[in-house]
Amino acid sequence: MGSMNAVEIEEAISVLAERPFDPTEFPYAFLQAFGNKETTLSRLRAGNTNKSDVGGVLQRNNIHLAVAPPGEVSAKLSQLRESPATTKQKAKFILATDGETLEAEDLASGEPLACAWDELPDHFGFFLPLAGITTVRQIRENAFDIRATSKLNKLYVALLKENPAWGSDERRPDMNHFMARLIFSFFAEDTGIFAESRLFTDTVSRMSAADSSNTHEVIGTLFRAMNTKHADRENAGIPRWAASFPYVNGGLFSDKVDVPRFSRTARSYLLQVGSLDWKQINPDIFGSMIQAVADDEERGALGMHYTSVPNILKVLNPLFLDDLRAKLEEAGDNSRTLLNLRKRIARIRVFDPACGSGNFLVIAYKEMRAIEHEINRRRGQPGRPSEIPPTNFRGIELRGFAAEIARLALIIAEFQCDELYRGQKDAIQEFLPLDAENWITCGNALRLDWLAICPRTGTEVKLLGDDLFNTPLDQPEIDFENAGGETYICGNPPYKGRNKKDSTQKGDLAAVAGPRTSKHRTMDYVAGWLLKLADYISAVPGTAGAFVATNSVCQGEQVPVIWPLVYERGVEIFFAHLSFTWSNLASHNAGVTVVVIGLAANGTRSKCLYSGTSMRLVASIGPYLVPNTTVIVKATTTPLGPQKKMYLGSMAKDGGNLVMSLKAARDLVQNHGVNSAFVRQFFGSEEVIYGKPRACLWIDDSHADSALKNAAIAEIVERVRRFRRQSDAPSTRAFASTPHRFVQLSAASGTRAIIVPRVSSENRPYLPVSYFAAGPVIGDKCYAIYDAPLWNMALVASRLHWVWVGTVCVRLEMRFSYSNTLGWNTFPVPALTDQNMADLTRCAEDILLAREVHYPATIADLYDLETMPDNLREAHERNDEVLERIYIGRRFRNDTERLERLFAMYTQMTANEKRSSTARRMRG
Repeated sequence: MGSMNAVEIEEAISVLAERPFDPTEFPYAFLQAFGNKETTLSRLRAGNTNKSDVGGVLQRNNIHLAVAPPGEVSAKLSQLRESPATTKQKAKFILATDGETLEAEDLASGEPLACAWDELPDHFGFFLPLAGITTVRQIRENAFDIRATSKLNKLYVALLKENPAWGSDERRPDMNHFMARLIFSFFAEDTGIFAESRLFTDTVSRMSAADSSNTHEVIGTLFRAMNTKHADRENAGIPRWAASFPYVNGGLFSDKVDVPRFSRTARSYLLQVGSLDWKQINPDIFGSMIQAVADDEERGALGMHYTSVPNILKVLNPLFLDDLRAKLEEAGDNSRTLLNLRKRIARIRVFDPACGSGNFLVIAYKEMRAIEHEINRRRGQPGRPSEIPPTNFRGIELRGFAAEIARLALIIAEFQCDELYRGQKDAIQEFLPLDAENWITCGNALRLDWLAICPRTGTEVKLLGDDLFNTPLDQPEIDFENAGGETYICGNPPYKGRNKKDSTQKGDLAAVAGPRTSKHRTMDYVAGWLLKLADYISAVPGTAGAFVATNSVCQGEQVPVIWPLVYERGVEIFFAHLSFTWSNLASHNAGVTVVVIGLAANGTRSKCLYSGTSMRLVASIGPYLVPNTTVIVKATTTPLGPQKKMYLGSMAKDGGNLVMSLKAARDLVQNHGVNSAFVRQFFGSEEVIYGKPRACLWIDDSHADSALKNAAIAEIVERVRRFRRQSDAPSTRAFASTPHRFVQLSAASGTRAIIVPRVSSENRPYLPVSYFAAGPVIGDKCYAIYDAPLWNMALVASRLHWVWVGTVCVRLEMRFSYSNTLGWNTFPVPALTDQNMADLTRCAEDILLAREVHYPATIADLYDLETMPDNLREAHERNDEVLERIYIGRRFRNDTERLERLFAMYTQMTANEKRSSTARRMRG
């Protein structure tokens, strides 16, 4: 199955529906549209994998489809449903068509589909599970937005091909303005804002030549008409055929109204876009997808920019919407209480300082309008005009086009809400002309003063950029009155890890955090928004905010860098969502692992911790998002408890020369006269987990001269020397003088070692750990405890340690990234009796013996969640039972209880360590 995203699938289905119906070819063309490769289709055509028993095409675990005689589609669908092969081959869907109508059924849910053949593109979302796309329900609800995005992208690319200068930095804003104007026109002609349905599309079709030679002139005239009051049109030379277009104002069609030239292809795409039903637009979703249309770097991921409403509500609900709904529930039908709530809602400001195309602002606006409407209904005023001003929904966005789309999305959302709650007549009557106020600032949020854009009293916006809506930079005070209102800051700032920031982004973080810490270089980019949010909250009483952030800001070495700076502003976490995947529309796309973090002034809010669909009230939430503790774990060079010291393995920095395959090593010994004493087994993370050791040359200084007499060794060592000399890193170049050995040697290895890979999957129930009696070289992708009692392995192999490392160490996406100084040395272990050590030693032995039974199965094989052998699982359960009884006299109920106990112990142990250190200094 190929990897296709929803936009690509919609495009393929649209092409299929536009072609003349070919009954022989249809099943294969349909499957190809959902990502099946030609080799798969060839096998189906040949009958090798086609399991149909009714003359159709049946793909196992996927779909059973057939072409019906004219008028017999329902009968054919029944035949497919009753087919024994459909059941036996576990088909998920059945589909029948005669090229005029189409019927299908989702066999898992029983949901049916029936449509005309040419309407198939409108229902492509029904079949998306065939392409392995999991966000199906959300996509199906927004199928229009995907179709519109696909068509707009074709138009955009065709226009840039015809007008290459419009793709330059200088003209790109003009191109973006043009696209925003088109979107507004398409929406207006389908929703009654324009006097006639399809007025814009039909006028362009009628008045522009088929060869597209004057298409740009026709559109330019329509834009001028929409920027000219009716009384002034005669003097402005607006022709009669443009007279029925309304005066839009609001700056939307002011400034430049030049239009790019059209090719025949571009004109065709324009008319296709206009033929869509723009009443279906979802401004909260559409904007986040079409911003990719105007971004060269993102266009390759077109259709993947999708932020689901449920994910946005994970931020907005706990931030303030849940409270508003609770107050609505408490108010009942009390008219005075309802009135006060309505006044409160009208003064709430929502501010997104990384607003993109405005989806958080639009969702907040729509949810607040729904609450206001319910208030009005209970007070007997169902059609009352809204008191919620769109100007209370403010944003900052770096990219000009996205900022323009954000305001356009809010304008569309306002109209849709008016139409829903007040009726189309009132909505249209009050919609035009648009006002010229702007409340989305185009700029760099980490360089701007948020208080200038969303000030304490809300009476003035000082900074506004020149944009599509023609707001001059020096626009004087706009009366966005909001005295006494609440401000809620929210959003989804850019995901850039510490090592993926460009020079500008590094400078942004330096500007925000540099005055406070020299370690800002180690921060993720999103940390800048957290720090600015903490500053804002400390400056504006009553403010709260919440951001989606990569979960790395709550893990590992970033915690002691970022969170003390947040806390020093008198700010605390008042709610959080534990790690979840913020995914998009791409097929098989894992998305980004994120958390949601809500901040407010100390002591002003109750604390709620969310995990999936569950919520828990807690006393406090720490920076690791652990309940009832705010302690920050700091790396230490020696263990806090009785466990033995753990060392990083040896680092080669050899350009792939000293470390080699076992086959290459055997060749050196057998065919090139290399002394086998210079060759040892080598283990890194992969080698330990997958049981596939490699080899390495291991030559100590005292034997270097002897070893280098061998020509094969001398050649390898010379390659190492050249590699190190050419390195950009001074530390590597320094070892060019000793190319026969690794650059960093681990602690002197003894007869045995406990090995822990540095990086491993989060999908195993326990951390991978192994035990070597003697001999191998442990590489720097592993940590090793040399010559340690075996009970240390019982600690590493426990659920307690899995939970601790998963919380305090860095995660790579969700994978574990182990650290000796941060994960092992800080792991709180109580004082152990001799009996405790003996019991844990036996547990470690039992785990090793249980593995041995399944030789040659590897750690990767044995620790698969689904197939882990019973005896090995039981050995680990016994290990957990023994260890956890040492901690609290019983098994822990869950991981949350484990973490709470571990953090409490860590707090106590570090306090004891501090007291002991102070006492030692005083004695000294």
